[in-house]
Amino acid sequence: MLLLLLLPFSLRSTAQNELSTNNITWTSPSRNSAESMPCGGGDVGLNVWSEGGDVLFYVARSGTFDENNSLLKLGRVRLRLSPNPFAGGTFRQQLNLHTGDVTLTGTVGKSSARVHIWVEVFRPVVHVEVSSTEKLTATAGYETWRHQDRATKGKENNQNSYKWAPQGEVCTWADSVTFRDGAVEFVHQNRARTVFDVAVQQQGLAAAKDQLFNPLQNLIFGGVLSGANLQPAGTTDGQYQRTPYRSYALQSRIPARSHALTLTLHTSYTPSLVQWQQQLRQTQQAARQHPKAARQQTLAWWQAFWQRSFIHIEPDKATATTPQWQAGRNYQLMRYMLGCNALGAYPTKFNGGLFTYDPALTDSTLRFTPDFRNWGGGTHTAQNQRLVYWPLLKSGDAALLKPQFDFYLRLLHNAELRSQTYWNHPGACFTEQLENFGLPNPAEYGWKRPPGFDPGLEYNAWLEYEWDTVLEFCLMMLETGRYAGHDVGTYLPFVESCLTFFDQHYQQLARQRGAKALDGEGHLVLYPGSGAETYKMAYNSTATISGLRTVLTRLLALPACYGTAEQRKGWAGMLSRIPAISFREVNGHRLIAPAKSWERVNNVESPQLYPVFPWAEYGIGRPDLETALNTYLHDPDVQKFRSHIGWKQHNIFAARLGLTDEAAALTLLKLQDSGRRFPAFWGPGYDWAPDHNWGGAGMIGLQEMLLQTDDRKIYLLPAWPKSWDVHFKLHAPYQTTVECVVKDGKVQKLLVTPDSRRVDVVVMLE
Repeated sequence: MLLLLLLPFSLRSTAQNELSTNNITWTSPSRNSAESMPCGGGDVGLNVWSEGGDVLFYVARSGTFDENNSLLKLGRVRLRLSPNPFAGGTFRQQLNLHTGDVTLTGTVGKSSARVHIWVEVFRPVVHVEVSSTEKLTATAGYETWRHQDRATKGKENNQNSYKWAPQGEVCTWADSVTFRDGAVEFVHQNRARTVFDVAVQQQGLAAAKDQLFNPLQNLIFGGVLSGANLQPAGTTDGQYQRTPYRSYALQSRIPARSHALTLTLHTSYTPSLVQWQQQLRQTQQAARQHPKAARQQTLAWWQAFWQRSFIHIEPDKATATTPQWQAGRNYQLMRYMLGCNALGAYPTKFNGGLFTYDPALTDSTLRFTPDFRNWGGGTHTAQNQRLVYWPLLKSGDAALLKPQFDFYLRLLHNAELRSQTYWNHPGACFTEQLENFGLPNPAEYGWKRPPGFDPGLEYNAWLEYEWDTVLEFCLMMLETGRYAGHDVGTYLPFVESCLTFFDQHYQQLARQRGAKALDGEGHLVLYPGSGAETYKMAYNSTATISGLRTVLTRLLALPACYGTAEQRKGWAGMLSRIPAISFREVNGHRLIAPAKSWERVNNVESPQLYPVFPWAEYGIGRPDLETALNTYLHDPDVQKFRSHIGWKQHNIFAARLGLTDEAAALTLLKLQDSGRRFPAFWGPGYDWAPDHNWGGAGMIGLQEMLLQTDDRKIYLLPAWPKSWDVHFKLHAPYQTTVECVVKDGKVQKLLVTPDSRRVDVVVMLE
């Protein structure tokens, strides 16, 4: 009994020590913001670095969308100490994953100072704590590049929803920044007219405008920079990375050995700036009342976060930094960055999340402000977002899926109104390039549309008829029930509405072509359709069929308390109307086809393997594995498109098919050091840096190499090289955790919780 009690404690202690080796430590200052370090919590992200003797950080927060749907940063903070401990001498900057904070230490001669930066998890408050061996004067500048209006032209509009098709001049309007009550207050208040109004008019929805959810209307966001020993010290103008800025300085009244700087943020929907200011003051006062309690709550949150799951590869070889060890470490770093938006009002964006920096440092031709990110701020690209969020089920972070789910739930009514207005049938129509108000991106929708073209469609070669990506989020919603025991009843209306759209719309399209709504076998005719953005004008797209079939099957497998008898009859009826996927033969090999037929190939995705991932109709332990293997190995497009860059997911396919060498090689490429100073700032890939769908795909591949499931069956190490030692803890369906230590090609320790699930584990390494 004593041994059984000690085993979990021993594993937990080992995991904590292993996590410490994943901390990032720099012993020299950075050259620029591209060499910054992420720090965050709750829904706030900072890029922290030291340059030219100063400590700087960018501030970003979930949901700060301006009139054009740019995801604006909240500014930059610059701290300078005098005498300056960061001007020469020794230097150290460390990201401590255990506690989710960054500490910078500088020493010149006998004088040293420590700057500790952390973010509260449960309040949008940033703390900067300075301690030094001698009395120092602290000067903190709040720096803004939005001190004046800025017209955005050309590619700079890729940061907003106008992209390459602005209708007239687009302007990022200036913020209001003032000294108030001895502090710096900064605020952006959206004007009455926004890109929402433009899109509604463009897409023929003016009559329904008052019924549509509008996330940009009355939105005000900003904050206040303050400190007990600080007072206003005037403004100065400067330039960073060729972007002009204005600095509002606070300086310590008297030199001291300790200084405390607080950045309190606030976002709300209110037409009154005065009311917003009152709310900000309340948050500020609450932050002052119990700072120690806030710190303890934050530390407890991060401790629980790291105890939920982890992957440490070659943990005994951390000093050697082998590619395998790097992959495990970078998995942890990517999960950390996702944890910094655990409580966000909006999901972590695939194109940089909360940690973008000056764009010229990613692409030297882009001399834009730090607000820039390619592929938009309020625009949601579902094929990319899914890769950010799929890993959170096996990492035990199902609660972190809420921002992504809430994004869709808020838009359900708008998506249903589209179907009702354009086609007069029920069901929610969600497009691939989706604005945060539920309509297609206006540039992708198309301004130069042929007369009579269906107003519900995007006039776009890549996006036309691509409606099935929402099904992956439907499945994620349902899977939180199996993995974490969440009540999925909240999501049933959403899932049903998404399914209803396909059933209703494709029967309507069939009736427009002829007298019958179904084919000769009583199945839906899914034409025109799309196999991702790649196989266009598809007839019975395999990805769509597999998605519909999987979501309906999972609905019917829910406990009897979900859904009425009538609902379940409807689900079963629709499932019976889903056609079979198509196959083809290449060089004597039977392969899964991308669709029954298609007119052209437009992109470089491999949706013929979506029945492997995400839909899990093929894979280890499932029927006809050979056909799926043939598809991976012999489909000429799959081989041509094979890569580890960006959102490519061939590493995931390989892992799910048990192709150990292939999965290992591609996943190592995915999770290798990024080439930037912070090793998990990948990209830009196809999108932007740091590329979070790149990191998410790497996380998924690594998880699938270690653990796969088929209903109650748990396949352990199904694509794991015997030569790689590993200590991991991952989650499986039915509220199960699996912790395992592999050393020298053998399972040394295995802890399955609850213990009754141990009989469902199949170890595949031996």
